[in-house]
Amino acid sequence: MTAPTRTAPTPSFDFTTPEYRRDPYPFYARLRRDMPIVRINQGRRGESFYVSRYDDVMVLLKDVERFASDKRTAGHEVSWLESRLSLGVNDSMVMKDGADHRRLRTLAHKAFTPSRVAALERRIAQLSDELLAAADARGSMDMIADFALPLPVAVISDMMGVAERHRPHFHRWMKGILELDGAGWLELLTNFPNMIKLNRFLRELIAERRRNKGDDLLSALVEAEEAGDKLSFDELVASTLILLLAGHETTVNLIGNGVLALLEHPDQLGRLRAHPELVDAAVEEMLRFTSPVQLNAPRFACVDTELCGVTLRRGQAVCPILASANHDEAHFAEPERFDIGRQPNRHLAFGFGPHFCLGAPLARLEAKLAFRALLQRYSDMQLGVPRSELTWRRSQSIRGLTALPLRVRR
Repeated sequence: MTAPTRTAPTPSFDFTTPEYRRDPYPFYARLRRDMPIVRINQGRRGESFYVSRYDDVMVLLKDVERFASDKRTAGHEVSWLESRLSLGVNDSMVMKDGADHRRLRTLAHKAFTPSRVAALERRIAQLSDELLAAADARGSMDMIADFALPLPVAVISDMMGVAERHRPHFHRWMKGILELDGAGWLELLTNFPNMIKLNRFLRELIAERRRNKGDDLLSALVEAEEAGDKLSFDELVASTLILLLAGHETTVNLIGNGVLALLEHPDQLGRLRAHPELVDAAVEEMLRFTSPVQLNAPRFACVDTELCGVTLRRGQAVCPILASANHDEAHFAEPERFDIGRQPNRHLAFGFGPHFCLGAPLARLEAKLAFRALLQRYSDMQLGVPRSELTWRRSQSIRGLTALPLRVRR
């Protein structure tokens, strides 16, 4: 048996270059082939390992004995500054493990039920028609600004009881937080006032729901109880932030990236038009092929252990590259082929295991209804600018277009 190596290589590229953002998948293929685990210095975040193969990503997502979501489980302390900059996310279910995670997820799930999501179908269809009607007279639209963004923002805002006048503000604040992913200290501190505004907004919103409950998801979170246990105020703030963020960001990029994938594969677009019953499978393939969430939250080694033949020390951070796992040749036949009828399709776009995305049913429903509305309404959709002019958002964790200009015809 070959002895494990003690170090992981450093790749010759990073996750911040325009070339990488335009098309990360050739880079991931090189990692899977030559460097399945790499070491990258993330500036203010320090050094982290990244794994790119499906099987190794699954180990990180499933093996809760060796890898934790909460860095404190792995021996780290959370400084006062880090706690402030995280807006309390360390108190959310995303960053918890074991019994703490199960408690928070169970309480949140009582509010985020399948029946509550299913009841939104008529509202999502109505919003889709209203947003697209505004583009009809012009014969053109920005798929992101005019449809992919306002649709999920309106849906999650309705669910959380966020008044319409507040919606542009909270999206701008949240977008700013995501764009800071991987940013340096100066940019982080420059954006700090907006983070404070978002935190204040959430606290005021929750305080109002505690005084005057309604028929919305936030009121249900306030009321959620399990064996006499309720979410504390700080846990409510953290849970609300996560649900608002996850409740629209993934869908924005799923719709935008999915439309671009269809336009770049006209045979599949034609196939979906001819067989609209394939829309569910098509959404799953968009999730796999475009991977709106590129990198999952890091896991932290709870003990000294080995992964991909590399020795990891307790406390070291390891990031699963979901997008690379979704293109792994060992698990997907012809992974670079966009196939809206792909079966089976066991992608990891929503993660796996205890931290599987709670909002996955909502994202799937919104995307299905959005694509159904687009294809029923428009007989023709074409890019409004050359493909080379499209730009991608700066975030390392998510992948989405800043704009997607289209020419459309009823």
